[in-house]
Amino acid sequence: MKWEMVLIALGVLAAIGVIFGLVLEYASKRFAVETDERVNRVRSCLGGANCGACGFAGCDAFAAAVVAGEASVTACTPGGEGTARAIADILGVSAGESGPRMVGHVFCQGTSGIAKDRYEYQGISSCRAAAGHSGGPKLCRFACLGLGDCVSKCSFGAISIADGVAVVDPARCKGCGACAQVCPRGVIKLVSEDDTVNVYCRNTDTGRTAVEACMRACVACKRCEKECKYGAIKVENGVAVIDHGKCTRCGVCVEKCPRHCIVME
Repeated sequence: MKWEMVLIALGVLAAIGVIFGLVLEYASKRFAVETDERVNRVRSCLGGANCGACGFAGCDAFAAAVVAGEASVTACTPGGEGTARAIADILGVSAGESGPRMVGHVFCQGTSGIAKDRYEYQGISSCRAAAGHSGGPKLCRFACLGLGDCVSKCSFGAISIADGVAVVDPARCKGCGACAQVCPRGVIKLVSEDDTVNVYCRNTDTGRTAVEACMRACVACKRCEKECKYGAIKVENGVAVIDHGKCTRCGVCVEKCPRHCIVME
């Protein structure tokens, strides 16, 4: 009698399982959300770094957004022109003309022995953490702290630390801007790879204060401004600024700068 009860119970459970299975199968088909096959095709064109340069949470989110018309086909900066064209072909639209490639530049030459130290930092290896200790170990408040927040953030291995300053490898840089976002000093900027003449200093302090902090600091002497025949460089807010639209890359400003803070790549 007991075995009969057990078999009946097992039979009932099996029947309930079959019923629930059928219900779930029906529900999955009845309420299934149709996925545009183009999303997967667009996703396959992306690098998968999930760097966020497109403004979305990751590659999956961007693929869905671009198919829905909520993102530009050119928004995947790391993918470049090739990715934009591939996405445009999938969606049957024009990729348009892409601008010059953007790469990260570290606007600081404050290496060891060039930028003066305020104190010896012995905390955790983080620029953000160091910046919270009396403004950081380097006397210049605009200097790269060189503790590698940008290195750990870069998904492409394009940044390294050399002699206390971050260095970007332009061949590896994809222009995603993640390094610029994480830098607590705002030292890293995205610039056009065509802009080969740059002022590698952002120090807007007075000349005396700047000199005391770094041997390569711009002191707003305006010699570059006076020597430029094309009006392509001006001293603004205590630091030289180049108008790349006017710059002819003649190199005169580089030659005349007494602080060697203007560099031609």
